[in-house]
Amino acid sequence: MVQRRLVGIDLGIASAHTVRVLDEAGRQVCRRRCEPSVESLSAIEQAALAGTVAGTRLEVVIEPTGPAWLPIAVFFTARGHTVFRVSSAKAADLRRFLSRHAKSNSVDAETLARLPLVDPDGIRPLQLPTAEQAALDRRVRACDRLTMAASEHKVRIKDLVRQLMPLTPLTGDLGKADLAVLARWADPRVLLKVGQARLTSVIVKASRNHQGSARAQEWITAARAAVDLYGDHPAIAFTDLAAEVATEVRLLAAIDEELAAHAAAREDAYRWTDPGQLARSLPGLATVGGPVLATVIGDAARFPSGAHFKSYLGLAPRASETGNTDRKGQPMSKAGSRLARAALIRAADHARKQDPQ
Repeated sequence: MVQRRLVGIDLGIASAHTVRVLDEAGRQVCRRRCEPSVESLSAIEQAALAGTVAGTRLEVVIEPTGPAWLPIAVFFTARGHTVFRVSSAKAADLRRFLSRHAKSNSVDAETLARLPLVDPDGIRPLQLPTAEQAALDRRVRACDRLTMAASEHKVRIKDLVRQLMPLTPLTGDLGKADLAVLARWADPRVLLKVGQARLTSVIVKASRNHQGSARAQEWITAARAAVDLYGDHPAIAFTDLAAEVATEVRLLAAIDEELAAHAAAREDAYRWTDPGQLARSLPGLATVGGPVLATVIGDAARFPSGAHFKSYLGLAPRASETGNTDRKGQPMSKAGSRLARAALIRAADHARKQDPQ
């Protein structure tokens, strides 16, 4: 029988990691606790390999628990061991079974260690990214996070302006001209004192001559209607609401500046990761979608078929089978990358609009 050492590590975010080491028959070899340091992890490696023949490689199984999995994966892969990063759902299924018969609090670590024995075909060795892939991954995630933050601030600005001016002209996209107005005169009382000539000048400059007196008139109309409606009612804190709007505008500007810097770095990393820009050649994928798909796919050869890739992304329908009944038309499992799934759905929608056939 081939000698094996299966290491299950239940990762702790702010506490020590729990470790269980099993042999090829599922018997416990040792139990330990460790922290993400060379000294601590080296002690785990030494304890796990004790009594084995030279050249034995550990099979380390972890869950993607926050950022805690990365130091473990880097350490053991650098030592030549095999690391499996399994989904929490897969581990939970086995954990539910084992917990009925276990009398130890270490069932999580032991569950992970048993996965290579219970489901050897259902787990795949973790492939850590290259320097270029890691850079692209971080920039893609940063851009996505900043884009969502910018969207939240835009929604907040519109909500605040709707309180200040119920007949707000902000019915579509929030443009640079509108932001320039709000940064200065979100208070409708102040906006009316500014006058149309000065307001038009600011709008023309901010929009680079795309908007002018017509947009200024919309703002004046909304401001006048607000003053007529509210008057001097004490429940409407004009000054304070306007100050909050100005803060939101400044935060949005800062986010946009950071987003532009990360987007430029993302583009550089993408050129190194996908020199032929194959991801962007897919229908509907463009500046944003291409890098997202490239960072999620990594090595495309790890997917035996398109069906495997679809399942990985969570685009495959959920399985619902009972006896001889196989229910079709189930919703997507959504088990994979939210980022990639969103990019592909947007790409499909864009392609549909370009070519309905």
